[in-house]
Amino acid sequence: MGNRSHYGQESMAEDNACGRERWVVTGAGSGIGHGIVTRLVGEQVQVTACVHSEEELASLCTKQNTEGDELSISVFDVRDVQRGHEVAAASNEPVDVLVACAGVFGGQHSVRDLDFAEALDTFSINTLGPLRTVQAFLPRLLRGHNPRIALISSVYGSMTMEGASNTSNIAYRASKAALNKVIQGLATDLKRDGITVIALEPGWVRTPIGGPDAPLSVDESVSGIIESLRALTINQSGNFLNYQLQEVPW
Repeated sequence: MGNRSHYGQESMAEDNACGRERWVVTGAGSGIGHGIVTRLVGEQVQVTACVHSEEELASLCTKQNTEGDELSISVFDVRDVQRGHEVAAASNEPVDVLVACAGVFGGQHSVRDLDFAEALDTFSINTLGPLRTVQAFLPRLLRGHNPRIALISSVYGSMTMEGASNTSNIAYRASKAALNKVIQGLATDLKRDGITVIALEPGWVRTPIGGPDAPLSVDESVSGIIESLRALTINQSGNFLNYQLQEVPW
């Protein structure tokens, strides 16, 4: 199956002999990413947690001391190509699941008053950041067991949702719509290598982005995400799915 055959079945079996899942989660400093990491390390899953800055390390450092080898934490700004490859190259172990949660909401601007510099930064983080991450970790994903990639998208990036023509928060909406197209391309290119790629809608969650009025708690969203990604199959690659594996219109 494409590049995966280069490593050989014997090597892949040896890499996964311990039976533990190996996950990489970006945006682990807060919100959904933090929730995923917290849940996984409690299940004896080996996790690489990527946070945006030194300031975000504190919330995970205590857990790292407790969990030991189950959790490693790296500072990785998804705008930094070189840093992404350094973090990925720090270990040669396979990756089974990559969840790209790092993202920003951007400003409250519409098409009438768009801050172009801010919008470009929003695109760099929300659209190109996940792609940089996938490229960096791809050699390790190719050696994973049933490798899966979930890039966090949003219904605000859907072209068909009610109110899709609303231009408030236009940079965020457009960045997620563009991410969906990137995901379709990744799914097409990586299916030959046996890697499943989906756009993942986590639901409206009470996070710094979702706000205090959102109906879902982080725990509710995270529980659904982890269960869904464990059930994900290659036949679902290229789909836009929510945290309960229900299809979301593009």
